[in-house]
Amino acid sequence: MDKSTKEEDLLVVPDGWKDPGISKEDNPHGVLAESSFATLFPKYREKYLKECWPLVKKTLSDHNLKAELDLVEGSMTVGTTRKTWDPYVIIKARDLIKLLARSVPYEQAVRVLEDDVFCDIIKIGSLVRNGDRFVKRRQRLIGPNGSTLKAIELLTNCYVLVQGNTVSTLGSYRGIKEVRNIVIDTMKNVHPIYNIKTLMIKRELAKDPQLKDESWERFLPKFKSKNISRRKQPTKKRTKKTYTPFPPPQPESKVDKELETGEYFLKDDEKKARKRAQKRAKEHESCEKKQKERAKAFIPPEEKPTEPKQAKSSTSEVDVDKLKKKIKQAQKGKKRANVKS
Repeated sequence: MDKSTKEEDLLVVPDGWKDPGISKEDNPHGVLAESSFATLFPKYREKYLKECWPLVKKTLSDHNLKAELDLVEGSMTVGTTRKTWDPYVIIKARDLIKLLARSVPYEQAVRVLEDDVFCDIIKIGSLVRNGDRFVKRRQRLIGPNGSTLKAIELLTNCYVLVQGNTVSTLGSYRGIKEVRNIVIDTMKNVHPIYNIKTLMIKRELAKDPQLKDESWERFLPKFKSKNISRRKQPTKKRTKKTYTPFPPPQPESKVDKELETGEYFLKDDEKKARKRAQKRAKEHESCEKKQKERAKAFIPPEEKPTEPKQAKSSTSEVDVDKLKKKIKQAQKGKKRANVKS
């Protein structure tokens, strides 16, 4: 058995089986001891409860229960009497006053007294810390003009009411369980349309008698969450090194390095002379680098080779006769100018 499957999911109820219930003949002597339950209600429910309380008292009196409404303390109390013969009806009456306190109308809340109707009040206030985020997700559960809530009610055959920090449900045990899963997933940022789509597919598969004893996993959609983190990613990501139980190797000391190079066995004068030689070599290298950098300023830049200009080729032939006429006209003009002067 997989860890994901619970024991209650493996329980199979035979088709057509119904709870036989209990009658007055089964318990003629009544309950052994009287018990009572009380619950508080908000101030805005006082007017409505005052109006419908006679109906509540009449309904509970049919089951031999007593009911009290305390407007000073703001509480409702139900309790058994000596004539009460159903031991479980007091639990149903307790659920009735809880639903009335959570703004469920009397017409719907009174259904919980039936044997095949159950209720559940889901607390959603503590599932989301941010107030604005909580309001958005709660509105997502209701949908535009209550369309999402209506779809959930039709698919689960349950009455669902979202009020404040709670979601009240009323219906069959299996339907209430599905509503709870949808509400919790919605508060965990899973859109209710995914669960609604899954329920619609299950509803169609249930109509096929051949698929009754088969697994429906291959038909159900698998949605992957694409929630991308809005946190700024670092430019340099550090990769974690593989864990080893052994400590890192100890770094070499100055004495170890001198032992490797053989400098440890030299005399003080030889050590000083060696250090001077190393210092001169470094100075010589740095001096050469500086000279090369200075010489870069005196290196002439590379000139681009100039392309020789091509002489215009005179393809047209010169007309000799026209040229002679122009020269004669120019000479005549000079002679006239000399005569006038």
